[in-house]
Amino acid sequence: MQDKLNLMIPGPTPVPENVLSSMSKHPIGHRSGDFQKIVQTTTAQLKWLHQTTADVLTITGSGTAAMEAGIINTLSRGDQVICGDNGKFGERWVKVSKAYGLDVKVIKADWGNPLDPNQFKRILEEDTDKKIKAVILTHSETSTGVINDLKSINNEIKKHGKAISIVDCVTSLGACNIPMDEWGIDVIASGSQKGYMIPPGLSFVAMSKRAWEAYDLSDLPKFYLDLKQYLKAVNKNSNPFTPAINLYFALEASLTMMQQEGLNNIFKRHARHQKATQEGIKAMGLNLFTNEGFGSPAITAVAPENIDAESIRKTIKNDFDILLAGGQDHLKGQIFRIGHLGFVNDRDIISVISALESTLDKMGKLDVPIGRGIAKTISVLNKD
Repeated sequence: MQDKLNLMIPGPTPVPENVLSSMSKHPIGHRSGDFQKIVQTTTAQLKWLHQTTADVLTITGSGTAAMEAGIINTLSRGDQVICGDNGKFGERWVKVSKAYGLDVKVIKADWGNPLDPNQFKRILEEDTDKKIKAVILTHSETSTGVINDLKSINNEIKKHGKAISIVDCVTSLGACNIPMDEWGIDVIASGSQKGYMIPPGLSFVAMSKRAWEAYDLSDLPKFYLDLKQYLKAVNKNSNPFTPAINLYFALEASLTMMQQEGLNNIFKRHARHQKATQEGIKAMGLNLFTNEGFGSPAITAVAPENIDAESIRKTIKNDFDILLAGGQDHLKGQIFRIGHLGFVNDRDIISVISALESTLDKMGKLDVPIGRGIAKTISVLNKD
């Protein structure tokens, strides 16, 4: 049967029907009063999601646009920065930073391991001359399924007193608690196709007061991603350029859904689905790629032994029309990744675990009695 594809990847994520319906409306003028009302509403909703009174700006572009905007609006060529790198998207931060001529010190961890807050602490404490201008890292490292200890790392940044924090929260915002004001985070970048539950095309940058102070000292080139233009426009409930109007329709619908569910319920749902997925995986005899206790609420990475991960993905796609994510770079064929982010419910979790267990049995690679994995998953869902 065609057209039954179930996205269980870390993005794009499934889109609710009412969000799709909102997108299908005829476009309106982006300088009209009707559009200004939508900008006003979504701006307030975005502040709610970020748990902040700071400015949250909407860009027509991918999450990488928000990441780049965070750098070029707060830093200058030659500035010393720390980049955390424990996966594909940590590597991207390093590449973007070097592209703009920043002096980059990299704190690394092996893929599958979290970044060590003590390494940030040591380097920041040694910087007595306060030359480090920013610490840049990824919260939820999508390529490996690791969640980094953002709160602890950010505490060390605040103790430094000079450096600002620039954080990729693309797959963590809307999946777990990130209280921007309470933790004192300076710049948060995110993208629409993740926890926001809408298609790709919008990205978001939240800027603290300290981030705006850094803006005034920044000399990196910027035009389309000049956030002061966005701030000036959003204060008039507008946008400096032609925005993706229909994605704004979707954004308003999705954020309204999220407000109705409530932040705590959203976080609990993601934690519950994470646990049910992980426990089901372990019960059927497979290994988690991520160290215990550091799994992301957005995605679970699985490292099957003596089985090509790509053959598992292919069989599940062919037999069940369920799309899983593969490993990247040197992890291709070694891991596969199950997304449980955004518009995902219990049925989706049960379906993917059942399909995986059936696939392993079909391949002759299931080393435990069939049904053990899904039984554990159901037990977790029913208990929690």
